[in-house]
Amino acid sequence: MTSSQAADRPEPVGAPRRSKLTPEREQEFFDAVLEQIRACGYDAVSMEGIAVSTRCSKSTLYRQWKTKPQFVAAALRSRRRVRFAGIDTGSLAGDLRAVARAAEGWSHKDSRLLQALGHAVMADRELASALREALVEPEIGSLAEILQRGVARGEVAADHPALEYVPAQLFGVLRVRPLLEGDEPDPDYLLRFVEAAVLPALGLT
Repeated sequence: MTSSQAADRPEPVGAPRRSKLTPEREQEFFDAVLEQIRACGYDAVSMEGIAVSTRCSKSTLYRQWKTKPQFVAAALRSRRRVRFAGIDTGSLAGDLRAVARAAEGWSHKDSRLLQALGHAVMADRELASALREALVEPEIGSLAEILQRGVARGEVAADHPALEYVPAQLFGVLRVRPLLEGDEPDPDYLLRFVEAAVLPALGLT
């Protein structure tokens, strides 16, 4: 028995409830549940199945996270990262082209996750909040900074009506192309979309 598996064994009755999980072991659980959601869908994933796949006891998972939605929400928050952060080419058009290149890396796993969680997040407020915090809000914040810099440089007017719709354009195409065409939005497609739809909407070339 490994040390991590030993740490997963149920505690004696009456023992104080406290986490014995290392950060590495906890992340193993998180990675397992997110990958199973991508592969099988949210409804097909169970705490029992994750316990089997990660070789731990069910009581470990239930002690740490009381319900599946709480477990998945914690897993989503553990993977919070911003792919659009740090983009600053010196022009708004250049930044949006760079966003298109970065979004392709975002799209594959995360778009599958968004699609797999689509129905579940409509029914569970905590899950919806975690999904927005992990995958959407960080990128929206970075996009807002990019657009604000473009306004500050005078490239686009602060009251331009298309500004507020840029995030919806970019996130929309990431989600919709697999449904409409059966293909992931690769870098070439995303760049063409930015050139043909996003930049003209902002009055940029």
